[in-house]
Amino acid sequence: MSFRLQLIRLWMRQEWLLLPLLALLPVLLWQVPTGPSALAVLVDWKTIGALAGLMVLSRGLEASGLIDRAGRIVIGRSRSERGLAMALVIFAAVLSAVVTNDVALFVTVPLTLALSRMVALPVGRLVIFQALAVNAGSTVSPVGNPQNLFLWQVSGAGFAEFVLAMLPLAAAMMAILLALVPLAFGARQLALSEPGAPLALQPRLMVVSLSAYPLFLLMVNAGQALPGAGIVIALYAIAFRAVLRWVDWPLLLVFVLMFVNLGLLGRLPAIAAGVPAALELPGGVYALGAHLSQGMSNVPAAIFLAPFTEDWRALAWGVGVGGFGLAIGSLANLIALRLVRAPGLWRQFHLWSLPMFALSFVAGALLIRL
Repeated sequence: MSFRLQLIRLWMRQEWLLLPLLALLPVLLWQVPTGPSALAVLVDWKTIGALAGLMVLSRGLEASGLIDRAGRIVIGRSRSERGLAMALVIFAAVLSAVVTNDVALFVTVPLTLALSRMVALPVGRLVIFQALAVNAGSTVSPVGNPQNLFLWQVSGAGFAEFVLAMLPLAAAMMAILLALVPLAFGARQLALSEPGAPLALQPRLMVVSLSAYPLFLLMVNAGQALPGAGIVIALYAIAFRAVLRWVDWPLLLVFVLMFVNLGLLGRLPAIAAGVPAALELPGGVYALGAHLSQGMSNVPAAIFLAPFTEDWRALAWGVGVGGFGLAIGSLANLIALRLVRAPGLWRQFHLWSLPMFALSFVAGALLIRL
């Protein structure tokens, strides 16, 4: 096999979500003919701008070494298998609310793998619980995951208003997850050693990233996500160009195509008539968002259903719960399972994720009526 062909195959594996979206676009355009200007209107550019800025800032915080140092401090204080699991779950959940769920996994999972090379650990189970933790923890924050970021922009809610609206569900899901930890992990004592050399701390990058993060959120909250993203990207292009090379830029194209494809899908006559009828079923948009996420993942489910409802809180709760259950329910699940290749991991994931979905769905259904 030629080197070029190997690169193409590697790129196709990495961009497994982008390729089907590109293939689906001409099919939908054939069914719903739409001009370029009308296609551009389907994209929520405020969300794209907010996502671009957060991707750069999160990568800056990660590259600065700050998050790595914080994780080592948290993990280093654990003395039992159960204590380590609790520490990883809480750290991953809190981190996901600040720097998004996928960044949280890219920090905590490698730390777990490094520890496992020094002491026997149930690595697969620990990573599964980290995936569940970032799904639960990110639910509370407007910037914790892509679906929240999108719904925050379309809702017009302020940062604090969004957090307060999501707090009951996030608290309930975290309580359920923490209650499962003692069932999954024993009290066996561990002699943990330092998991390899920490990332070199870059004080200048750390200070700039920490300072720019809240300022960018203020701009997003004021409806200036695109100008804010432009400023952030320009700042890093001048001062920290290497950070920009590690940003997942194709992800922005994935989201643009999601907006376009799902917008066109919603214009198909059968879909346009069927969704409003489905929203009248018991549970309404909350139940539909949770269950639709099981088939198409929670980010596309949020984008698809948003034009059909004004109840952004119920939709956000539904797709938040929908991150549990089947692995496809959240891209964070797929990231975690790809980072650790272990026999039977997918089956083991569903043994914990499906109960989390059922318990969280019931808790959300009870709380949303209050």
